[in-house]
Amino acid sequence: MTLAAEASPAVTDAETRRRPTPALLIATLGMVGVVVSLMQTLVIPIIPALPTLLGTSASNASWVITSTLLAGAVFTPISGRLGDMFGKRRVLFANLLSLIAGSVVCASFSSLLPEIVGRSLQGAAVGAIPLGISIMRDELPAERVGSAMAIMSATLGVGGAIGLPVAAAIAQNADWHVLFWSSAALGVVCAALVFVFVPESPVRTPARFDFGGAVGLSIALLALLVAITKGADWGWSSASILSLFGVSLVVFLGWGFFELRQRAPLVDLRVSARPRVLFTNMASIAVGFSLYGMSLTFPQLLMAPEQTGYGFGLSMVSAGLALAPTGLVMMALSPVSARLSAARGPKLTLMLGSGVIAVGYLCAVLLMNSVWEIMLAAVIVAGGVGLAYAAMPALIMGAVPITETAAANGLNSLMRSIGTSTSSAVMSVVLAHMTISLGAHLLPSRDGFHTTFFIAMAAAIVAIALTACIPMGKKA
Repeated sequence: MTLAAEASPAVTDAETRRRPTPALLIATLGMVGVVVSLMQTLVIPIIPALPTLLGTSASNASWVITSTLLAGAVFTPISGRLGDMFGKRRVLFANLLSLIAGSVVCASFSSLLPEIVGRSLQGAAVGAIPLGISIMRDELPAERVGSAMAIMSATLGVGGAIGLPVAAAIAQNADWHVLFWSSAALGVVCAALVFVFVPESPVRTPARFDFGGAVGLSIALLALLVAITKGADWGWSSASILSLFGVSLVVFLGWGFFELRQRAPLVDLRVSARPRVLFTNMASIAVGFSLYGMSLTFPQLLMAPEQTGYGFGLSMVSAGLALAPTGLVMMALSPVSARLSAARGPKLTLMLGSGVIAVGYLCAVLLMNSVWEIMLAAVIVAGGVGLAYAAMPALIMGAVPITETAAANGLNSLMRSIGTSTSSAVMSVVLAHMTISLGAHLLPSRDGFHTTFFIAMAAAIVAIALTACIPMGKKA
């Protein structure tokens, strides 16, 4: 018996008959998750060369990275709500078309504005991951849901870990446009697989789309995330940054008041305020913060010149290969997380995962003398992330109505994005201010890296404390 039995009349007989085997459905959606998350690391290998490649300044070129983050944050909750209303498969397919279109735009031009537009379209596709989790809940037998959701949730980290060395190898051996032609081809493959193997979810929530809520949330998120990501460049005390934080606060308050008055809000704040959902989302911010500490600092540590006294002078490809096992560990531990959650509850799994992350960063502080020691620390952190990320959907799913699963998962993914964005800003400031001189260059110091590891460890401990506050009663 699957949740798909609760079919809505809005779903046609043909759609209802399209039932792949559970393994095919999980494999298809898992591949979609990996490809979508690849977009986050796709351009990292060419960041230093972007100003030259696009004929612009380094400050302007940074928007190629920032635009993807902003688009993902804005469209993830919107995609979730549209999926609940109009069909999750339909919106998932639209997300993949956005990824393909964005890739083609980036591959076809060599100037700043088209690249920002294309990267924004790629970022908008990240909503496919929470949609995939919700489709799994709707379509799979109850005994397969936990492990399947865990695998899908882990793809957020897996794609980034695998994508770094692959993207670096392509950028090193081919024209940079090949990166985007490759992502377009992967998008086409995923869209074809979704078309053939993913049925339309029968669970719908017919309602008028909340355009006012979507606009308000978009403005508030854009103001907040631009302030976070550009604070170091523009100055944290500058009028621009302070104004953006002020706009974000005012709009968030107004948006919340507006949403509470809607019959079919974009985000059901009453459900989101339930302690189980609220504390899970808050813990997600902390775990996302900890994860990005590894993503940002470990590659820099491995690629730092040996003359620094702590670096290993690896190339981007070599550093990516050294960290690639982290993605495999996340994927391997996802089923373990699901079994642990089934036996002991997802709350314990999330706490355990956060604790493992903290241990990993402690190892990073103590073990910085060889590449294998850095790899060991990275694998431990990744193992904790795999356990924690896989537990989050189970906590969310158990606290929201089945008709709101995509929107609730989208909001949880947004919380993780806010965590990673904040981590990027904080870690960048620390590494930029704790430096050593090497010739004419300023590089992060050993103490700078240690500080970032301690900050990430503290975030993991905060995640443990927040998770401890999650109530597990039926009405939580």
